[in-house]
Amino acid sequence: MDDTVLDVDQVENLIKFCPTKEEMELLKSYTGDKESLEKCEQVSEFKRSLNTVNSACNEAKKLASQYQKEADKCNSGMETCEEVREKAEEALSAQMKLTAMWEIRARQKGWREKVAKSNAFPYFI
Repeated sequence: MDDTVLDVDQVENLIKFCPTKEEMELLKSYTGDKESLEKCEQVSEFKRSLNTVNSACNEAKKLASQYQKEADKCNSGMETCEEVREKAEEALSAQMKLTAMWEIRARQKGWREKVAKSNAFPYFI
């Protein structure tokens, strides 16, 4: 598996850590004493980190959506394959019954199976 690609569980866990719009607005609208928040550099670093997290969350949401679309396509394809397999089994069963019926009838009419030396196909005697 590719270590550079996030799986669905990792994407969902990242989304849980994303701040809500309300939390973002509270941070952006903060007008209190910046000194009480520690150094201004820490606030700037936090904002940069928050932007990085937001970008990662948006990307994670896109990936989760793409994964879901692909999963839906796979499920649809699997259902189609299952339907085709079931129909093929039914057709094979019907063909085998028909073949058995014709073989019984041929045997009643005197047909005996023999393998010719030149080929492996049965022939009538």
